[in-house]
Amino acid sequence: MQKVNLEQKLSLFSSHWDPQVVADYNGNDIMVVKFQGEFPFHKHDDSDDFFLVLEGEVTLDREDGDSIVMGAGELCVVPKGVVHRPRAEAEAKVLLIEPQGLPNTGDATTAAAKPRI
Repeated sequence: MQKVNLEQKLSLFSSHWDPQVVADYNGNDIMVVKFQGEFPFHKHDDSDDFFLVLEGEVTLDREDGDSIVMGAGELCVVPKGVVHRPRAEAEAKVLLIEPQGLPNTGDATTAAAKPRI
């Protein structure tokens, strides 16, 4: 067992859209990330996409024009196959949970490796 301080982990990097793995859970990566601006529209064919806002405000847009706005302490699960994009006007801090090895863009050719901190 090991305690993870999310605030401390978030202080270790300043980049945006760069998920950092902080723990493993039943074959999933638990990650922290900072959002600012817009991420491209994308989808995950084989997995839902989990977002928990720790600080700030995040908007999740669906390709059909529907949007959900979330503040600190709120979460949303985007069902697999749904085209979506997260965005944040000001910096937001978010916790993500994804199966290990899942590309954050849903496309292995465009996804960056997820570092572990």
